[in-house]
Amino acid sequence: MAEGIDRMAERKWGVFTHYLYGVQNNPESPMNQGAGETDWNTCVDELNVDRIAKTLAEVGAGYYFFTLMQGRKYMAAPNTTFDEIAQTKPGEACSLRDLPADIHRALTPYQIDFYLYYTGDGPYKDEPEGARFGFLEPRQNISRDFVDKWASVLQEYATRYGQRVRGWWIDGCYKDAFGYTDDLLELYYTACKKGNPNGIVALNNGVKGYLHKNFAREDFICGEFNDFTVIPDGRYIEGAQAHILAPLGLPTPGNIYDAWSKPGCKRSREYMLEYVKQVNDAGAAVTIDVCLYRDGSFDPAQLEVLDYIGSHI
Repeated sequence: MAEGIDRMAERKWGVFTHYLYGVQNNPESPMNQGAGETDWNTCVDELNVDRIAKTLAEVGAGYYFFTLMQGRKYMAAPNTTFDEIAQTKPGEACSLRDLPADIHRALTPYQIDFYLYYTGDGPYKDEPEGARFGFLEPRQNISRDFVDKWASVLQEYATRYGQRVRGWWIDGCYKDAFGYTDDLLELYYTACKKGNPNGIVALNNGVKGYLHKNFAREDFICGEFNDFTVIPDGRYIEGAQAHILAPLGLPTPGNIYDAWSKPGCKRSREYMLEYVKQVNDAGAAVTIDVCLYRDGSFDPAQLEVLDYIGSHI
C-alpha cells in the first residue's frame, strides 16, 4: 500500500474522464459528436485509445482514471459474472471490446499509470438488470446480497487486470443515503486487492466540503469536490493519502454538480497551476476531470490548461 500511495503522490497530478452510454452515446451530448445513439459496442469500438494516450503524454499527465461504468448496465469490458447475474448475453451490456486492457496497452509506452472508476450502486437505472442484482431507485437499505453480487463483478475485473490497474476509485459508497457499513465496503476493498495487493483503493461517500476518510482501511481519499478550492492540511487524512478530484468543465447554469465530463474551463490555466502546486506542496495529488469525445479527442481549451500545468510542474 505504501508503494502505491507514494507513487500517486510522486506523479503529482493526473486526468479523469467519463466514457459512458449516457454521454458519448447520447445524441444530445456534444461528446457524442453527432454519431447518434448506436449500440454500445459500436460506441466503444470508436474510442481511439492511442489518441488518448498520446494526448495525455503530451500534456504531461502522471496518471489516468477511466470509468468502467456508471449507473447503467453498459460496462466498458466483458464480464461473465455480470452476464450470469443480470442474465445478459455477451456484448448486450458488457462491451465485447476490453477498453481498460486496450487503454493500458496504449499508456504503457508513455509510463502513465492507470486507475479505474467503479460504483457501489450497480446498474440501478436499468430494468430488469438492476433488480437482478438487488438495488434500484430510491437506492436505500443496501443489502449484503447485492454487495456480494456486485463485488463479484468487480473481482472478475480486478483479477483480470492485476497490476496493470494501480488503483480503484469506487463511487456511490454512501453510508447515510445507501446504508453502507465498513463490513460491506470491505467486500469491494478485498475484491480490488485480490487483483493487485499493492493497488490503492478509495470508496466515495460524496461531496462533503472537506477531505474525509469513508472506510477504515482505504488507502487514499476520494476527495470529490465541484471546484478546485480545498487545500489539504497535509499528506495524510487518518493515514490515507490525501487526494483531490474535481471537474474542470463548465456546469449548466445554476447546477454546480453538472460540470463532470463537460467542456470548457471554470478556472484559468494560471489558477490551476498554482492550485496543483499548493496541493502538491501539501503532499497530495490532484486529479482533473475533463471532457472526452466519442473518438478519444479532448476539448482544446481544457488541453491548453493541462498542457500549461504539465509544462510547469
